[in-house]
Amino acid sequence: MKTDSPSSETELLNRAKSIAGLTLGELATELNLSVPPNLKRNKGWVGQLLEIALGAKAGSKPEQDFSHLGIELKTIPIDAQGYPLETTFVSLAPLVQNSGVNWAHSHVKHKLSKVLWIPVQGERRIPLAERYIGAPVLWQPDAEQENRLRRDWEELMDYIVLGKVHQINATLGEVLQLRPKGANNKARTQGIGRKGEVIETLPLGFYLRKEFTAEILQNYFVA
Repeated sequence: MKTDSPSSETELLNRAKSIAGLTLGELATELNLSVPPNLKRNKGWVGQLLEIALGAKAGSKPEQDFSHLGIELKTIPIDAQGYPLETTFVSLAPLVQNSGVNWAHSHVKHKLSKVLWIPVQGERRIPLAERYIGAPVLWQPDAEQENRLRRDWEELMDYIVLGKVHQINATLGEVLQLRPKGANNKARTQGIGRKGEVIETLPLGFYLRKEFTAEILQNYFVA
């Protein structure tokens, strides 16, 4: 199996289609990789497996997984009805040095400009090695979807910039939400307080709500 970086969007999509229908165990065997017993200590394993299989090189860098193609890779665990089982992390939120940051130049817009979604069976009752990889979905937000994303991003960034970081909760935002993003609740980073002072706070990440990613998948498979 070729694991070098794909040279075109077509090549990437063909590779993604070629692994659809395989189990994670079968793909891991093709790549000479071992399957962990579960995802408790290996939360990112499925995504890493698919990155290797498809030739993604970005790793944890704040750029698209296939930056030369302008495409981000997202694996998405789904249930038997094809509904996402969890929210999807997009990027860390800039809690300091963010004056003048706008939607057009934001990490969130950049990461979501074109996404290759790979659905994977995610129900815990299915052993990890036996979970199937689904058909890929190459998605770009349409004007209406981007408007919804931009509206949420601007509202959430207002909380950050205005020093209301402690008022942020997961109920804010229709399609995008801000949630703590750290190894544990002891992780700390710098943020802006109510009086403009630098404070210690939890790192926050932008996440896509399950309802929004369900809509993306549904639109593709129904169309």
